[in-house]
Amino acid sequence: MLTISNKQLIKSILSLPNAPIILNNIHQKLEEERKKRKKFYNDITEYEKAEFINGEIVIHSPVKKEHNDVTGNLYKLLGTYVNKYKLGYVGYEKIMIALSRNDYEPDLCFFDKAKSKKFKKGQSLFPAPDLIVEVLSKGTAKNDRGIKFKDYQAHNVLEYWIIDPFKEVLEQYRLDKKGAYELVLKASKGEVECKAVKEFKILIVSIFDNDSNLEELTRILTA
Repeated sequence: MLTISNKQLIKSILSLPNAPIILNNIHQKLEEERKKRKKFYNDITEYEKAEFINGEIVIHSPVKKEHNDVTGNLYKLLGTYVNKYKLGYVGYEKIMIALSRNDYEPDLCFFDKAKSKKFKKGQSLFPAPDLIVEVLSKGTAKNDRGIKFKDYQAHNVLEYWIIDPFKEVLEQYRLDKKGAYELVLKASKGEVECKAVKEFKILIVSIFDNDSNLEELTRILTA
């Protein structure tokens, strides 16, 4: 789907007399990038967390405790809920999302039943999910709020959560009718309801606090 900004960019390029030269140069660069991406697929191993972003390979450092705690707490809640009601598939940490140009390994993601039914044993590359959660760190915040935000939006990921594990704040973005992310919630307390996962609703504090997490997990299991 072409957004207004993409249409304007195409129109701007086509208005230039040297448009064919520009497009040919872009094609050559993208071809070089495709070869580099293919090599990336062959070289990476399951022991490292790596992403391919605009032609560059990004290797991630080990996470801080706060990051790990948040990811683990949310995975317990989301994974348990999705499995209980057989809603689809939850991926975490090193599951690789292959988009049209880039490859990412989100902290958490959810695929609905229709998408997950097509998954096969041994699969290592996955399509755009319905929900993506990125937990911020000093080294990843720029990409989480920049290229990833734009890329997830462009590939119609229905919902995108950005969580700051140090300030204990959750930002919830959802695609609007025009296909752009709209901030629908920014909070450290109260409830968050995920539209991408049917009727999934949790207390925000349960993402950050272990005791609250256990209470929410018990509620999900006994509901």
